[in-house]
Amino acid sequence: MSGATREETEYAVPAGVLGLKGPVEKPAPGALPLRGDLAHIALAGTHLAAHYVIPQVRVVGEAGAGLRLVPRDDSEVFAQLAPGTRFELLDVAGGWVWGCPGPHGPAGWCRTGELAPEGA
Repeated sequence: MSGATREETEYAVPAGVLGLKGPVEKPAPGALPLRGDLAHIALAGTHLAAHYVIPQVRVVGEAGAGLRLVPRDDSEVFAQLAPGTRFELLDVAGGWVWGCPGPHGPAGWCRTGELAPEGA
């Protein structure tokens, strides 16, 4: 997310030693803000990922936002977020952003333009 600024949130880097206590059932795609390469910081104590991200809090724009499992226009929308919904942005790729309404999901890709402008 180079160039992006992060609003303060209630999330913080966990203190102390983190470790997984045993096997965890793999969630369905899009169920949680968890990918093989990164995850929401709130999942640090329960799910393994290469990197954990403190989200940049944004808001869904006036037209709403459709979450997809892959950042492509021909990908099926599996969840629709209503206008004004909190969106916790975790990754940016071209004209797409990956995130969720909160750490319990759902999580997916939507067009950057589906979010309200920063500071709006």
